[in-house]
Amino acid sequence: MPFFISSPLLIREVLSFMCLREGGLQEASTLPATLHSSWKKVLSFLDLRGIELPGGRYRSLINGYMLHDVVITGDNGTIDGQGSVWWDWYSSHSLNYSRPHLVEFVASDYVVVSNLTFLNAPAYNIHPVYCSNVHVQNVSVSAPPESPHTVGIVPDSSDNVCIEDCIIKMGYDAIALKSGWDEYGISYGRPTTDVHIRRVHLQSSSGSSLAFGSEMSGGITNVLVEHIHLYNSFSGIEFRTTKGRGGYIEKIIISDVKMENIYLALAATGQCGSHPDDKYDPTALPSLDHITLQDVIGTNITIAGHFTGIQESPFTSLCLSNVSLSINSGSPTSWVCSNVFGFTESVFPEPCPDLESSYSNTSSDCFSFLHLNGQAAAL
Repeated sequence: MPFFISSPLLIREVLSFMCLREGGLQEASTLPATLHSSWKKVLSFLDLRGIELPGGRYRSLINGYMLHDVVITGDNGTIDGQGSVWWDWYSSHSLNYSRPHLVEFVASDYVVVSNLTFLNAPAYNIHPVYCSNVHVQNVSVSAPPESPHTVGIVPDSSDNVCIEDCIIKMGYDAIALKSGWDEYGISYGRPTTDVHIRRVHLQSSSGSSLAFGSEMSGGITNVLVEHIHLYNSFSGIEFRTTKGRGGYIEKIIISDVKMENIYLALAATGQCGSHPDDKYDPTALPSLDHITLQDVIGTNITIAGHFTGIQESPFTSLCLSNVSLSINSGSPTSWVCSNVFGFTESVFPEPCPDLESSYSNTSSDCFSFLHLNGQAAAL
């Protein structure tokens, strides 16, 4: 007989939470509208504010604050968020606050989430915020293709994060790295840094298999992604930002990528995302620099790349090496580029001239950065 959790579980101390497959399956029950208030709202605190509606959002199903040594694990046990009721409320604009997530830890360290299946989250599935030393391993995460803006794993202003051996299929993004929203993220100033993602299978219906931003005002840096499989998605890899964000996305290496059935393989845009309020600074320009994509193979791709930077703050040192994308017959164009500078080597189809520029000696910048980070990754 399943054990149902019908309201949020607040973890207050060191805990190992076991979710077993046989005889001990634990899952979130369907929450009818009459129990709507039992998912207590979180008051706005920095970027714990809701992103869908002004003010706070509802408390996540499993959540904790300022914890040390937390393990959420099981023998492929299932945590089912029964998200359909939340998706209906979201789509019908019936919510008073933004939707909750399934698992969220704030200002915590040494957090492990492993050997579990997550289904039907109201919004995000696993959301570490202001955390250090986070390890997500061997989890399966899924939501229906039509589920609105559901996201798999979202490291947010966190450091020393490892995500490995996971299968993620979502309505929007599979993995999204974030670090704060406009003036709030700039003020707090905590980046997402030192992230390693490897051996993951990612699928997203309307978003990106792997996304950076658009909430990146605290910065995203020192990220290594390798041995990943992206398939049946609108977008493969996408970097997102906009004027008013400030912050930076830099020192990113993505290698050994296999793509299948992707509409837009590679993208970087400086015109993505909304603002939390009218207090943001429109002159706070983000930077995107030292991004390396190498050893990428794609089949049945519609658009190879769409890179549109910001005129006042162009994207620089976009480095593509050994990229081969098989474009399908329905492609309107292979590449779109503006306000970007980069370098390419052994890229097919032939990229736009903007990615073969000599801006700030881009070629040497690319390879010196790649060499240094390759040494660091081997340590």
